[in-house]
Amino acid sequence: MLQKPTRPAQRSTLKATKDDWLNAALAILIREGIEAVLVLPLAKKLKVSRSSFYWYFKNRKDLLDHLLQHWMSTNTAAIVEHAKRPSETAVKGVLNIFECWVSENTYSPRLDIAVRNWARQSKAVRTLVEKADDARLVAIKQMYRRHGFADEDAFIRARVLYYMQVGYYVLDLEEPMETRLSHVEAYLRAFTNEEPSKADLRRFLAFVQNSSAFVMRKKRAKARKG
Repeated sequence: MLQKPTRPAQRSTLKATKDDWLNAALAILIREGIEAVLVLPLAKKLKVSRSSFYWYFKNRKDLLDHLLQHWMSTNTAAIVEHAKRPSETAVKGVLNIFECWVSENTYSPRLDIAVRNWARQSKAVRTLVEKADDARLVAIKQMYRRHGFADEDAFIRARVLYYMQVGYYVLDLEEPMETRLSHVEAYLRAFTNEEPSKADLRRFLAFVQNSSAFVMRKKRAKARKG
């Protein structure tokens, strides 16, 4: 959780908050990569002096650590939380996880890719990414175990489900959401060996259509056609 500055008497003189710095850094990390996350360009982007950066952060490394903490507390925490949600069937358990990936308010695929690219250059970040992947896989495996799957079977199904979704983002597939949704029923059978109910499919479709990501996709598609 973000902490407030320790010198409130001077806070009113600041033009950029800690969240402003973090959001600007996240945007650059996603768009340009970790090499571009530098204090001076961030200060220019925020139209503040570089000295104001040190009101909130000890140095650049401290800022980068905050970015990693944000990634862990959003992307990884979201997958784990969705996998742990109560579910009457394995199908509903998988749909809970699907819901996490549908909404960029809970999970940002672009941030995930940016951190994975960062991990190619840093052993410490790579170790953190590996731990995050393990935590996500364990949560998904436990979901399968709760629904009666044997340990090895649950482990492999968790891998197939998780690696498929991560691979989808890494490959940057431009598949229309409507096309992806048309395959959901078959995906669910493959991931659970169960037949999804029409009610489950209707609920998930309604969730997707009301999600911000779906609305944005439709707007972008309409803009491209226009």
